[in-house]
Parts: sequence; structure tokens; C-alpha cells
Amino acid sequence: MEFNEVRRDCKHFKGSVPCAPNKAYGSVCSNCGHFQAIGKRILIIKLGALGDVIRTTPLLARFRKKYSNCHISWLTLSPEILPKSSIDVIYALSASSLFVLQNSEFDIAVNLDKDPEACILMAKIRANEKYGFTWNNQAVAPCTMAAEHKLMTGFFDQISKANTKNYLEEVFEICHESFEKEPYQIALNEDIAAHWAKQLKQCANGKTVVALNTGCGPRWNTRLWSEERWGALANSLTARGYFPVFLGGALEHDKNLSMSEKNQIFYPGHFDLETFISLTSACDIVVTQVTMMMHIATALRKKMVLINTIFNPHEFELYGRGVIVGPPNPCTCYYGNTCMQGMPCMESIEAEDVVEALLTL
Repeated sequence: MEFNEVRRDCKHFKGSVPCAPNKAYGSVCSNCGHFQAIGKRILIIKLGALGDVIRTTPLLARFRKKYSNCHISWLTLSPEILPKSSIDVIYALSASSLFVLQNSEFDIAVNLDKDPEACILMAKIRANEKYGFTWNNQAVAPCTMAAEHKLMTGFFDQISKANTKNYLEEVFEICHESFEKEPYQIALNEDIAAHWAKQLKQCANGKTVVALNTGCGPRWNTRLWSEERWGALANSLTARGYFPVFLGGALEHDKNLSMSEKNQIFYPGHFDLETFISLTSACDIVVTQVTMMMHIATALRKKMVLINTIFNPHEFELYGRGVIVGPPNPCTCYYGNTCMQGMPCMESIEAEDVVEALLTL
């Protein structure tokens, strides 16, 4: 076997270590029946928040369908959330990954972040086709006209409020595609998921398990619902024969402990992200504000009640499995972190409003 016989254009090629067919079957390039020529080389740049990374994954199914044997690379701040089986190379943002990417060539590059570091990188990436956002004249700029609308919704509240497209419709249009309900994808540890499915099944004793995600992160505190509302919701669900479970992260731990003790509602504790996703997968229905949990639940194809106040409700794609509950009067605190009306709109949403929505699922 000579070097000039090595098929470095094969999808199985690992760069410096034996490929899977060589490990499994002893195959070498000169007589290998597993050769798959790489089609399009595609780079996706989506650094951002965990939820934003998850809700960009429907592009994977579209690219895999459109470009057979394509090779997909993804640059992100959240590599642990991405499905490794659907992505050939996942790059965590670092100096070394930036060096590699700036010295690589792609057929297609997609950048869906508007932050300077992502846009400046996009401007330096070598690709035949570029979609999304780049850097020009010291500011964010569209790669093509298809990205202009998304930029304008970010620049001006009036345009954002008037928008009737959901995020995925916008993202697919940016890539010169049309959204056809391609699913979210997410990394799921099946072993941990099986453990929690067994434990919750025992605790619920045949009842429908409803995850109550009580947190929302610190960025927009106007999304928070009071402990009294969460407690009332949990008790109402219990009375109707459901098995509610309080969920959250480290920021919600003390609150969830207190509510669990006060209302006698199951709270399993807070865990790392991998376990949190697995725990969510063991629930039947999810109740959450607009936060990372919404995207996790969508990726896991859970029924969901989404409580929304400060965001454009047209933004969300729930795939026919969810319902949105909002305040009785329109919220005027658009993307705001403080309430302009004195009492947060979240407090005008009653527990029974959420229960009634849940009963429609």
C-alpha cells in the first residue's frame, strides 16, 4: 500500500489514525469496499446560546438529504449538545480550531451568529458559497440578500414585532432553502435516559409525568413565574391525576427544594446538561418558559406548554406538539428585562390557564 493510494477524499478518512473499516475489517484503500467519496464540504458556524444551537440542527437533515455523502463541520461553544452521529467534525471554539478552519476549504459555509467573532471568521473562511452573516465595513453584513430580513428584525423592534415567520423559516431562507418541518436533533445518552425512565415510571405509578421547568436564566428575568404560581400549577395537576416534577438548574435548586417540600412535589435535584436532557426525555409533557428547556423538549419531541410574554409568538416552531400560553393583555416589554407596567405580565398568567392549555395536548 503506497501513500498515493490512500483515499483522503473518503468520508471514513480520519486524518492521522486508522479509519473505522480498517479497524473493523482490516480494509485498506486499495481493496476497500467501504469507500465513500466526500460530496460537498459544509461548515456551519453557530456558537451562541445552547437553545440557539439546538434549534439550528434541522439544517442537518436538509443538507444530508440534498447533498449525498456531504461532510459537515460545525463550530460552536456548545459541542456537548450536538448529535455526533449527524456531524462529521464538531469544533469547540478555540485558537486551534480557528486556525484549522481558516486554513481549510469548503463548498458551503453557513454562519447564523451575528456576533463580531463569528462574522469576522466568516469573512476569512474560504468557501464557494456563503450564507448568513459576515463582516464588512467594520460591522455585521449579510452574505446574500436572503439574510437581510433577519438582520433587520434584530436592528429594529418594529420590524421584529411585525415578523410572522418562525425562526426555522428564517434560517432556511437565509440558506436559500425552504423549511419542511425538518426535526431538531440533540445528543442523548440512552443509558442515562433509560435510568430516569425507569425511576420516574416507578415514582409516577402509571400517571402522566409533567416536567415543570421553573427557571429561565438571568438574561431576561421578566420570563420568571412566581413560586406561588408554580406551586398552584403543580397542585392542580396532582389533583387531576398527573405526576408533576420540578426541574431546573443550579440557579433554581434552592427554589425547587423549597417548593418541593412545601407542596410535596417530586424534585430529583439539579444535574449536568447530559443528565438534564436524559431526565427530560423520561417526561411525557413539559411546561416551560421560553428558555433552553423549550428547545430540549422540542428536540426530544415532547408535548409542551410554552409560557411566553416578551417574545414574538410567531418565532416558535412547536411541530404541532405544543401550545403557547400568553398574558390576557399584550406584553409591552418586548425583549425587556424589566417590566414597564409595574406588575410583570407573567403574573397575569394563572396556573389554571396553563392547566387548560395542557389538557388540550
